[in-house]
Amino acid sequence: MSSRGYELDAAQLEAVARLAELGERRRGVYLHGPVGRGKSFLADALFDVLPEPKKRVHFHAFFQELHRRISERLRERGAVARAVRELVGRAKVLAFDELHVHDVGDAMLMTRLLEALQDRKVMIIATSNYPPDGLLPDPLHHDHFLPGIALVKELMDVVELNGPHDYRHLRGAPRSRFETGEIVTAASLPATPVTLDVNGRAITALGTDGSKIWFDFGDLCEKPTSTQDYLVLAERFDDWVIVDVPRLNTRDREARQRFANVVDVLVDKDVRLTLVSDHLLGEIIGGEARDLARTASRLELINTTG
Repeated sequence: MSSRGYELDAAQLEAVARLAELGERRRGVYLHGPVGRGKSFLADALFDVLPEPKKRVHFHAFFQELHRRISERLRERGAVARAVRELVGRAKVLAFDELHVHDVGDAMLMTRLLEALQDRKVMIIATSNYPPDGLLPDPLHHDHFLPGIALVKELMDVVELNGPHDYRHLRGAPRSRFETGEIVTAASLPATPVTLDVNGRAITALGTDGSKIWFDFGDLCEKPTSTQDYLVLAERFDDWVIVDVPRLNTRDREARQRFANVVDVLVDKDVRLTLVSDHLLGEIIGGEARDLARTASRLELINTTG
């Protein structure tokens, strides 16, 4: 790792030793811990050295596409297994970054996905902010995912990465386009809104200018948009501005989750993001910090100005 310009801390070195052992055994890995501890970096390093046919997927995009393909075959037997076969292809290793389960419906599908991957003998590499027992944390629904949690533990060895530093905040100059973004209180806006056709859905934007696009928070996060929509838009526009960003605890759970998904996609695609809000980042996240810890950490990477 030092040859790539990184010096690992004690927790990361311990995790590397475990990952090396599991990689030799072709044993699945569930790497969890707080944000910014290097989970994705270490999981990617393990993924890179595995020789089999393999596939790294954006968790949101994969799950959205899985939902879509299954919904097209609701009356067919084996719909889940067929959809997984199409999405995974010949891969013998499948890597998920930032795995989480907050919805009981997703929990049920996640259990069936794990069963299908087990049947196909696919090695799974997953990172998460949650330990397996912390997935689907809502106490009203947690019991519904106990079979899925049992499969996580059966298919993957659980490795905790809990070092003392959040490395996302130990930085100098921006290292990515996303990190050049801002949180500001005002911004000039285009004069004419536009309607975009995205995945057969009409999505309203405040305007576009070349590769730059402006959205109102309500249009982007309080209407039935999806992660697939954000992925398509991120391919077309590499500079996003979202205005009127509220305190998230004043909005419903679906809007909060869409906002988190937007941030995840823009980080993954390295898109510049400007948030226009009357609130500081801590006020935007507010009391939702537990479920939005990853989102908060990622937004702290961008320059905050008044």
